[in-house]
Amino acid sequence: MKRLGNLKALLLVIIAAVTLEATALVQLYFSQKGIREEADMRAESQLDATRNKIMDVIDQAEAAVRNSVWIAQWCMDYPDSLVLVCRRLVEDNPVVVGSTVALVPGYKARKPLFAPYVFRDGDELKTLSLATPEYDYPSKEWFTKPLELGQGYWSEPYVDEGGGEMLMTTFSIPIRDKNGTLAAVLTADISLEWLTELVGNVKVYPQAFSIMLSRSGRIMVSPAETLVMKKTVGEYVAQMDDTTGLTGLTQALMSGEEGSIPVQYKGATSYVYFAPVERTGWSMSIVIPEDDIYGSLRRIGGMVFFLQILGLLMIILMLRSFFKGQARYNALDQKRQRIEGELHIATGIQMSMVPKTFPPFPERHDLDMAATIVPAKEVGGDLYDFFIRGEKLFFCVGDVSGKGVPASLVMAVTRTTFRNLSAHEDSPGRIVKAMNDNLSAMNESDMFVTFFCGVLDLAGGNLRYCNAGHNPPMILTDAIRALPITPNLPLGIMGGYDFQEQEVPFHYDDAIFLYTDGLTEAENAEHEQFGEQRMKNALHGRKSAQEHLENIKEHVAAFVDGAPQSDDLTILFIHYLPTSLRLTLPNEIGQISQLPGFVEEAVKMAGLGQDLAPRLNLALEEAVTNVIDYAYPAGTLGKVELSADVTPGALTFTLVDAGVPFDPTARGEVDINASVEDRQIGGLGIHLVRQIMDEVKYERRGDNNVLILTKKY
Repeated sequence: MKRLGNLKALLLVIIAAVTLEATALVQLYFSQKGIREEADMRAESQLDATRNKIMDVIDQAEAAVRNSVWIAQWCMDYPDSLVLVCRRLVEDNPVVVGSTVALVPGYKARKPLFAPYVFRDGDELKTLSLATPEYDYPSKEWFTKPLELGQGYWSEPYVDEGGGEMLMTTFSIPIRDKNGTLAAVLTADISLEWLTELVGNVKVYPQAFSIMLSRSGRIMVSPAETLVMKKTVGEYVAQMDDTTGLTGLTQALMSGEEGSIPVQYKGATSYVYFAPVERTGWSMSIVIPEDDIYGSLRRIGGMVFFLQILGLLMIILMLRSFFKGQARYNALDQKRQRIEGELHIATGIQMSMVPKTFPPFPERHDLDMAATIVPAKEVGGDLYDFFIRGEKLFFCVGDVSGKGVPASLVMAVTRTTFRNLSAHEDSPGRIVKAMNDNLSAMNESDMFVTFFCGVLDLAGGNLRYCNAGHNPPMILTDAIRALPITPNLPLGIMGGYDFQEQEVPFHYDDAIFLYTDGLTEAENAEHEQFGEQRMKNALHGRKSAQEHLENIKEHVAAFVDGAPQSDDLTILFIHYLPTSLRLTLPNEIGQISQLPGFVEEAVKMAGLGQDLAPRLNLALEEAVTNVIDYAYPAGTLGKVELSADVTPGALTFTLVDAGVPFDPTARGEVDINASVEDRQIGGLGIHLVRQIMDEVKYERRGDNNVLILTKKY
């Protein structure tokens, strides 16, 4: 029985060994296939990348020449100025080392040969003439070919002994004068030193190398510099004894084809990847020895058998440890599921603490609001909150340092403290100070909160606020600008700190956009940040609060393009759209200067044209001046309360004062056509008001005079 057991064990080992060997062979096959595919991909990718870099230079040179054609045409009547065209072309284009405008011999019979040449010599630009018998430019390929083809042409690489004195290639284009006559050839010389360095540095594999061929098949770039521009590749192949695959490769290269061919030379196999360079007639190839591709795989092949034996021995240990590990994994998975469930509950609790229903006050038409929180983890440290008490909108945005559960706990405490304090306190400065004292007293973890607290008077259109180290909100009026901010410490850093409160007027159609730094610091895959400028750009345009919120989120999502979120993101948008305005003036004639702004805002609120504002202001000035002059006894302090209310089809101004009873409407109509002797004194002011307004009414309400002026539309 024991022997039978040993035989079974031996059989199992043999089966396992055969299985491992078969597995190794399959792995070897697919490894070779995968490595070859990787080599193909790397070589083709390198070819494409190098070709793109070459084409960048080619495109720059061609663009430089084509952009200079028009000025060269204009200068045809002034040949001596053509040198300036060349100088400008070389000076403005770093890739160009030389340029000439070579006239067609006998053009206009001005000069038999004329070709000013400007070229770089170090940091200087120098000029010489190519119109010499020794150089004979009319016979050069760069001159004859564009004239023959009637289009731009890249020349065969050459050493320009009469011009740039370097290995170069030339892009040239024919120039016709304004009469359509072929007049000249405009060129740009490109040094091939950069090409040698670029192609020579292509290293797909350690022993791989690159070769660049010209249109005629001459070797432009090669690891063997002695071969450069000496013979064509066909001539070299013809001298070789072993040419397996080389003849087909040569034909493919000269035909401008793209692909790969295996070749053998001296018993060694290499893979040649090749592709043409557009418009130049050049062809680039990368040669990778087979040993470079499969060498590492073959070196590890000898270790496979040893590893297989070792693997058999380890199978038993692995099986033994597997079951133990499986038990531990099951326990950890149960723990993970429990934690995820608790975090899900925590997320729900946290989100339930902030308002989520929008519009939040459907019965009100003076506010358009939207807000959102997008935590970077299951729970986060951002917060926002708002509510209305006594015709005042209390709102806040905050960002707790850190992330995760600790930040969410501080967030909950901060939001609760804000609610409790603002329930009976109207000053944002005192609210923030009390919150800071409370958080500082319990801040054993040294966490802090950047916080913005605002109180918007919905009746009077006044915004009071206090900023505790938070990002300045954006104000959207006719322009987009940051709200002026007085620096204060974040909450929780130091108890007893005196926070500075600020105040700004808030008019009809004004909006405030509050956010946390998770918006401006949102990063894409290149670690670029979204930034304030992109945020401002996204805020442009008239939209509802919800549309603004969705627009910002879409801009951020498009910018990060799937990159992981690094910080919590919170947005709160408040658009102020009151249907009434209030203004209180003391009975001082100098206070009349506040009326134009009040009237302009009322006209805007009613949606009327601003050309109506001056007339309405004139009527209101007459009425207010009448109150200041006559409602209160001389030397008595008083006030006049103004309101502007928009109702369907009407804009109504109401003036209330506590002066002596006086009904300005009691005067009869003034005969403005009567003579000065017959006309009664006074009454012109109320006459003017009646002419401008559609309805003028007076009431005595208790101890107050009430004058109601209505303009219908």
